[in-house]
Parts: sequence; C-alpha cells; structure tokens
Amino acid sequence: MTTANAAVLTGQDADFEFKEIEVRDIRADEILVKITATGLCHTDLAVQHGQIPSPFPIVLGHEGAGIVEQVGSGVTGFEVGDRVAASFTSCGHCLNCEQGKPAYCLNFMPLNFGGAREDGSVTLGDADGNDVHGSFFGQSSFATYAIISPRNAVKVPDDVPLEIVGPLGCGIQTGAGTVLNSLGVRAGESIVVSGTGAVGLSAIMAAKAAGATTIIAVDVLEERLQFAAKLGATHTINGKADDVADQIKAATGGLGAKYGLDTTGVPAVIQNLIAGTQFGAQIAVLGATRPDSTLPLNLVSAAGKSLVGAIEGDAVPQTFIPRLLDLYRAGDFPFDQLITTYPFSDMEKAIADTASGVSVKAVLVM
Repeated sequence: MTTANAAVLTGQDADFEFKEIEVRDIRADEILVKITATGLCHTDLAVQHGQIPSPFPIVLGHEGAGIVEQVGSGVTGFEVGDRVAASFTSCGHCLNCEQGKPAYCLNFMPLNFGGAREDGSVTLGDADGNDVHGSFFGQSSFATYAIISPRNAVKVPDDVPLEIVGPLGCGIQTGAGTVLNSLGVRAGESIVVSGTGAVGLSAIMAAKAAGATTIIAVDVLEERLQFAAKLGATHTINGKADDVADQIKAATGGLGAKYGLDTTGVPAVIQNLIAGTQFGAQIAVLGATRPDSTLPLNLVSAAGKSLVGAIEGDAVPQTFIPRLLDLYRAGDFPFDQLITTYPFSDMEKAIADTASGVSVKAVLVM
C-alpha cells in the first residue's frame, strides 16, 4: 500500500480537498505510477458540478503523466522507471475493443466514470481505511500516485517533457483525433471549428498539419480567435455575430465548409455550424450538451449532412499519441503553446483561470 496526496471531491459542487489517501496494492495486471503532472479538463469540472453522474468521495483527474514505480507480475512491455502518459481505459474484450476501437468500448462508461475497477473493487482508501472511489478514466491522476492498466498507459520518449504530455491522453487527443481519424480531413479541404479551447485549438492545429487550406475558427473571445489564427486558422469569426453561417460560406467561396467540429455543446452554435457547411458535409459534435438540448432535424436530413458524436478522437492511444509527438517534433503540432502549468496546491487558481479563459489548458505539476 502507498500513501498519496490527493485532491478529493466529496460531493456535487463541493470544493476539491487535499487529503492523504491510501493507494491500495496493485494487481498482477496493473502498474503503479508516480504522477508528476496532470491536465485539468472540463470533464473533471463537469463531474464536480453534477453534469456527469459520479459516486462520492472520488479522486478525479484523467490526463496524468509520470514514472512507473511498480509493475504487476503479469505485465509485459513496461518496467520500473518508464516515463508514461495515461489515457482513457477500455475493457479489451468487448466486440468494439476486439475490432481495434477502444474509444467505443461497450464498457466505456462504467470503466471510465464508475469509480471502480471492472469487477467493482476500489483502488483507494482514506486514512481510516474507508473506500474512496478512483479508477477515473482508469487512473484518477489528481493524486501523487495512481494505479493504471497497461491498456491506457503510453510510453513517453525522453526528449519530451512529462509536464506537457498528460493532456495528449484526452483533450488534445480528442480534438486532433476527430480531425485526423473521425473526419479524415485531407489536404486542400475546408473545416470550421466552433469553440477554441484546448480541444478546438488542437483540432485547428491538426487540420493545418493535415494540409487543410481553409480552417475557420468561431468563438466569442477575440483573444482566443487571435490565438487560433496563430496556430493555423485561416479565417476567424466572432460567434456573437448575426451572420455566422453566412461568414462561414463566404470564407469557403459560397459553398460552405466540407467539415464541421463543435466543442461547445450549445444548440444555437451547432445550428450555425450546420448551416455554414456544404451539402453532404460531415459534422462532429464533441461538446457536453444539456439533457434537454434539441436541434431541428431538417438541418441535417434535408441537406444530406452527417452529424456524429466522436469519442476520444477515435484514437488508439498507444499509436496515436506517438503520432502526435512526431508532429510536435516536426514543428507541425505545437500543443505545448496551449499549456499553462500550476503547482498542484494551486488547483483552485487553475480552475478559476480555466473558467475565465486565462488558461487554455491548465496542467497541475506535483
């Protein structure tokens, strides 16, 4: 058993509380990772505020990176001292996993959000030995130690700082993967991205890396639009305008964009995106939506358009994260420019800066 410092969430809308917890012994098919840094994601905050159901108390965090400290007796491919990033987890034995689609694991929701291993056992405890839910996205990296499965661990080469790689496991992977994998954007094509947070900006960088020649960013924050232009957007549109769809069409010679990607989950924004895309367009919706959100179906059915929900960018982390790192080394995917680091103890400031837009992607350094 290992002792860790963790940010524990005791209930909906509660503040994160730093507590000493027990990380229970790893099993034969697990590894113990000393977490050095972890990204702060809107998904963590969605759990905090009840948008995503969760058991309590729980340790969240799902963009962790660190050093392997223990290796289970049945684990191959990892050794003590390996540098790793952690991504989402999957069961490995359902139909979708067997077909190489771990992001669509049929057990994705309980494994990543259920607060326990697949068999229902809990990996964490408080100082009195009471259960604390963990295994969030197969890691719970808001702690100085985490139990991780080899299925969601990715080795990180020595030439990449661990402080920046954690977000590749979720937010950055999701944005880039949706462009490169889910939509398959190719050279010379056009795409419009609504919302220029970490996911949207990652999508823009990926579109540029793919050779898209028209990349349109939509947001209500002018400073974010300027940042999007720096990272590859060829056109920027303020989402407060009354003619967003018309501006998208104007930027594409009147046709509309071939692809659309929404990170906001706001129906009015998505409607503008659909209206601004061309006949037969493909549109990926990534943002968390309210349960009562609706869209007029004629925007899709009458225009031959495909509206899809993409999960984790259709990525297989063990192959896709190295691909992103190759693009990073080549100067084609400067995701490090999205990151602002904070001491783990300054978590509340990181949350406030994320909410206000001061930080695109906050990373907590242990």
